[in-house]
Amino acid sequence: MTTSPLILTLDQGTTSSRAIVFDQSGKMVSSAQTEFRQHYPSSGWVEHDAEDIWETTLDTAREALETAEARVEGTVACIGISNQRETTLAWDRRDGRPVAHGIVWQDRRTASFCEQLKAQGHEEDIQARTGLTIDPYFSATKLRWVLDNVEGARELAEQGHLAFGTVDTFLIYRLTGGKEHVTDETNASRTLLYNIAEGAWDKRLLEIFSIPESVLPEVRPSAAEFGEISPELLGRSLPIQGVAGDQQAAAFGQACWHPGMVKSTYGTGCFLLANTGNKLLHSKNRLLSTIACRTGAETQYAIEGSIFVAGAISQWLRDELGLVQTAAQTEALASGLDNNDGVYIVPAFTGLGAPHWNADARGMILGLTRASNRAVLARAALESVAYQTRDLLTALHADGLETERIRVDGGMTENNWFIQFLADILDTPIDRPDIIESTARGAAFLAGLQAGVFSSTEAIEALWKAERSFVPEMQSERRNALVSGWDKAVKTALFRASLDH
Repeated sequence: MTTSPLILTLDQGTTSSRAIVFDQSGKMVSSAQTEFRQHYPSSGWVEHDAEDIWETTLDTAREALETAEARVEGTVACIGISNQRETTLAWDRRDGRPVAHGIVWQDRRTASFCEQLKAQGHEEDIQARTGLTIDPYFSATKLRWVLDNVEGARELAEQGHLAFGTVDTFLIYRLTGGKEHVTDETNASRTLLYNIAEGAWDKRLLEIFSIPESVLPEVRPSAAEFGEISPELLGRSLPIQGVAGDQQAAAFGQACWHPGMVKSTYGTGCFLLANTGNKLLHSKNRLLSTIACRTGAETQYAIEGSIFVAGAISQWLRDELGLVQTAAQTEALASGLDNNDGVYIVPAFTGLGAPHWNADARGMILGLTRASNRAVLARAALESVAYQTRDLLTALHADGLETERIRVDGGMTENNWFIQFLADILDTPIDRPDIIESTARGAAFLAGLQAGVFSSTEAIEALWKAERSFVPEMQSERRNALVSGWDKAVKTALFRASLDH
């Protein structure tokens, strides 16, 4: 039987909210998950109702907590939070009610404003301060849009009544009954408002984006005290002691805290993170510099590449085209074919992320023939995620970072065909951990470290185990031919975007 203490992680993602309880060996004891509605009010716009986020988070937390403590001899000692990053929420401090739907990280409505900022010559300065590029992906332009377009929002801000936060901040605010308006460094570093070298909100950036400092949360390390949840929510008061944006949490859960270690997470999007230690490196190949989880006095940094559509493409095949009933069916369809029949999907549903950073690009399917069927489309969909990962890895290598192996996680990594194809296209060994829920596990590790459940990062590192390793098997000639076809497909999509623009 598992003994106490247990750790409850609230893993709030783009398409669902999950709660997972872990024991002190890092194993999952219970879990609950609920999907919630996505809102697409206009082309390129993606929104969430913050109340949906709150209700599904609370419901899954209650279910996972009750199941865990009924199943094992243990009690939950603390809470960790991992969250979709960059998604922008604003609410009235007086009652905690959102002033509008949350603007999701995928949303591209601020593309023209981003172009204005670039034309005004701000790009180099902003990148030097934040490690990020000017793109609708990040929170600052979304918050500026709320202030300028939601009736009464800027007035509330000027009166000191408006609060801004990424999803972690909103959840903590609600969980603590409005007592804590806080975030952690990893989430702050994704806003375009945080100076990652100085570790503080940047007044110059606030001026550029015309955002009053009064709306911003207090920033704390990822392993820290974030407040006590109101006892009526879960039947007791519990401390929130670990918070990190989903990708940094996944890197922590994968024990990637030594320079040169790389993880790649395949959820709604795909995010590849390479640890650079205490050195803040700026990419010359359009990757991002960001803060990795800080648990002690010294900040750790990472280089990151972001892909907007990964697992979301399987959801698209399921929900919009009706080609599969479950995302898992794509494995059987793809593995039943010898090749992709020359078909490529560029899944630029909300633009292209790194290393292209083109907000105007839109999705394309190329190479269709009368013989193209659902199996071909399923295979092309999965292949597109591997090709996009290769683009990130190529940029990472061009920046001088060498990678010997990559640790992967996220729902897509259950697909053995996809992971083998990924290893083949990257020409790099891939390690899949015994527990692929690295994001939630990382938040649990952070909270447990702060709470004393884990004695050190070394003790946590010893818990990581590979369930399976995938080694490249594809001949270089075939790999090169496939990649050449992908490169042509992307160039076509970018050319089409230039015509529209």
